[in-house]
This record gives sequence, structure tokens and C-alpha cells, in this order.
Amino acid sequence: MPHVVTQSCCGDASCVYACPVNCIHPTPDEPDFATSEMLYIDPTTCVDCGACVSACPVGAIVPSHRIPLGQERFADINALAYAADGQLGLTDARFPVDPVQRLPLAPIEHPRALGIEEPVSVGIVGSGPSAMYAADDLLRHRAVSVIIYERLRRPFGLARYGVAPDHTRTRQVIDLFDDIARNPRVEILLDTEIGRDITLDDLRARHHAVIWAGGAPTDRRLEIENIDAPGVGSATSFVGWYNGHPDFASLDPDLSHPCAVVVGNGNVALDVARILVGGAGRLADTSIAPRALAALESSSIEQVTVLGRRGPEHAAFTLPELVGLVDNGVRVVTDVSAFTDVSHDNLDPVARTKLELLAELATDEPVSGRHIRLAFHHTPQAVSVDGSGAADGLVVANSQRTGPSTTTTLPAGLILTSVGYRGQPVPGLPFDAARALIPHDAGRVVDDGRRVPGMYVTGWIKRGPSGFIGTNKTDSGETVASLLADLEAGLLPRPTRGSKRRPTRGSRATLVRAGR
Repeated sequence: MPHVVTQSCCGDASCVYACPVNCIHPTPDEPDFATSEMLYIDPTTCVDCGACVSACPVGAIVPSHRIPLGQERFADINALAYAADGQLGLTDARFPVDPVQRLPLAPIEHPRALGIEEPVSVGIVGSGPSAMYAADDLLRHRAVSVIIYERLRRPFGLARYGVAPDHTRTRQVIDLFDDIARNPRVEILLDTEIGRDITLDDLRARHHAVIWAGGAPTDRRLEIENIDAPGVGSATSFVGWYNGHPDFASLDPDLSHPCAVVVGNGNVALDVARILVGGAGRLADTSIAPRALAALESSSIEQVTVLGRRGPEHAAFTLPELVGLVDNGVRVVTDVSAFTDVSHDNLDPVARTKLELLAELATDEPVSGRHIRLAFHHTPQAVSVDGSGAADGLVVANSQRTGPSTTTTLPAGLILTSVGYRGQPVPGLPFDAARALIPHDAGRVVDDGRRVPGMYVTGWIKRGPSGFIGTNKTDSGETVASLLADLEAGLLPRPTRGSKRRPTRGSRATLVRAGR
């Protein structure tokens, strides 16, 4: 029986290198790796050896006869990703998609010995996936030691605070980061903020090189009338609230109204909608914050509308996320009218499957009980407020190409925006305000066209808020490769202060290994 990649795939690609027959794609060396929703196993090539199962950090790979309940569709999804000739991307004339020419075998680059013998110290700011993957690559070289500086009191960033608590298998990637943290040549300093406990200049003086992996910590702002009214918030803060992020511990979302709206339809939007109406009982044995669980137990929300400006063929959420939503007990519906303008042109088989699944959910019948409505062709115009100034609805315009232009008010006591993340400027580093990124050349920080000696960048602050957990692995790999090349070329400055000294506010810095 062939093996199957299922919903919790994080795109880490460890399975790619473990496979002896190169049946898992896209590989990190193929052009669509950075944009693929997940990895896929070719059922005609898989030899059922199981090497990929032990390599997967999140338990996403299973034999086809042991697919978990509610994920049976993934056997077909994996198969659909391949043409009869084994190429990724179906070559049938109905799907005009250029196939990716895959390599005979996924290349494995074994770390070569560095051309230096003296000890090298690298500082990494942040401890999320991009930081941990960078540390893992660096620690393959015995001369290198790493100190990670984390602002929060618990490590691993979005892997801990961004993954929904009921996605327990995806959260298992923390086990991989725990293993990295156990390396005796890495330290993680928690509750240590750059600019508060240690300056960037001081940090650079303590290390041969510094990698900034601070992510994109803020939301893109939705500029409509009354967006700051009580009852309106961001999906990011709501996710932080139910995951126990200390920055959002005091959040008190109003769950007393029967209706809520989430603006945006990416994976985070579906996570938020599912948590709101999925029932608190199924969350009791997860890592959800106790305060959030208590609030959800008394919630009055019956309907969550997930709003998309474009049509269902352009839905931002991934097929795995949609399958996990509709096949696990949550009632999901869409509007029949959303499909009148839909074009199937240039859709690959996986995208076509997503569209077909959405069409199965379409209904014109009234829906009662707790449910999620995926609404397309709706553009937010303004937040409607009651006499006290609090949100009581969202005014939306119909953006469908055919039919009359209409405006509707969707009732809602809770409105959450989920329209993307945005990086923030770092004092002392250059910043591209238009793209909200730190400018770089293959991970080397660049200021006005010139490289900043010893400064590197990785993760969302480098490439923007895109990709999945595993995307950070190749992203960080590029940055580390640049750093090591500069090291061997003698381009890194020597530390002028001992890297083992603790920050000024050392009492706030906690050394942790494999900390939960």
C-alpha cells in the first residue's frame, strides 16, 4: 500500500530526503516548493518502505489503509498531484499546467568541514521556526555555537502560538525544535528583548554574526470606517488569546452575539472560525489557554461568516485546511450564487478539487445551528455600530462581476480581520517600508546597496508572510549558506566582547533547553 501525506503536512521536506525512490514532491530544489500547499507522495512510485514516516516531524504521513478518520480524501489528493508519467502537475489537456521536471533523486547536501578552526559565535534574534532551522544548520559545524535571544518566556514563536490548539499533529514540530535546543552548543535566552535588555550594537559586538529572525509581528490594517470600534479586532490577537500568548492574555472578546465575521479567507481565518463554532468540548484536552476555553464554553456564537473579496476559485485557504474543516464535524456552507462567475481555466488538479469541494457545500436553504458560512465576492465597506459605538455588523459590497452592485450589512457582534501580516522596522537596521521587509541579498542585510557586515535575516521579515512552517527550512538554509561563505572568506567581524556575558538585565534572561 502506498503512503499518503495528510492534513498536518508542514512542508519540512525531511521526508523528501528520507525517501529512497524520490516519490515525494515538490522537493526544495523544485520551483514550486515555496508555494505548494503541502507535499505529495506519488502512489505509483512509492515502495511502502516507511522511511518517510519516521522522518516526518508532525506525523503527517500514514499508509493508505490507515488514514485517520476524516482525512480519507488525502489518498485522492496525493494521487491527483501526479500525471500518468509520474510528473508533478497533470498533463491532461483539460489542465494546461506545465509539469515540473523532477530530479532523478532528491539531492542531499552533507555539510562539509569549514575552512576555519577557531570557535565561531552566532546570535539569532527570535526562536520561531526560521530561527530554529537556522540554528540546526549552523550546529552541523562543530566550530559554531549559537545563542538565541527570545523576547517571550517560552520559545518557538508561531509554532507554539500560531498553530491552532486542535491541530495537535502540526504542533508536534515543537518536538523537533526541542531536539535542536538540546544541542550543548546552543543556548536560548528567554524574556530577553533587543533594545530593552541588550542593544543591537552590543549584540553584534558579542558575536561573529547575527541573524535577525523576528518575523512579521503585526497585522495589515483594514482601512474602513469604524475599524477601531469595540468588538473589532485582529485574527492574530484572537489566535494569540486562545493559544496563551502573553501579549494577548488580557483580551476579552465579546462572544455574546450569535453572529461573527472574519474578514479574509486564509488558513488563519478558517482556524478562527472553527475555534469559534466547533464546540469547546473538543478543545478541552488540547493546549488551549484555560481562560479562552472558559469563554468559549459560554459563547453564544452560532454563525461565523468568513469573508472573501474574490470568488471561490481564488480562496486563500489551502485544500488541506478545507478538508480538515469540512470532514471533522463542523457544518460549513457556501452560497450557490458565488459559483455563477467561476472559471475553471488554468486550475491544476489540486485547485480544481478545492473548487469542487466548495461547490458541494453550496446551498440556498436556511441553515440553523452552529455553522461556518464561506462568503465570496464581498468587499468590506464599513463597520456598523450601535448606539454605544460598539460594532453590530459589517457593511459589505457585492464584488461579483455579473449582477447588480448591492450593499448588505452582515450582523455581527465580533469582527476579526485576517488580511495578512506585516513586518516592523528594527531600530539600527535598514527597512523597506513599501514591502515591510529588511532588504537583503541572499540573506545578507543590505543598506542602500551595501552589505551590513555580520548582519543576516531569515523568515517572514526576510521574504514576507508567506509559506508554511517548513518553508522556513529552505529560507534559513539560504541565509546560513551566505553566512558560512562570508565566514570562510574572512568577511565577518571578530567579536569585541565575550559572547557568554549575559545581557544587562540578566535576571530577566532564562537559559532553557528543550523548554515547554
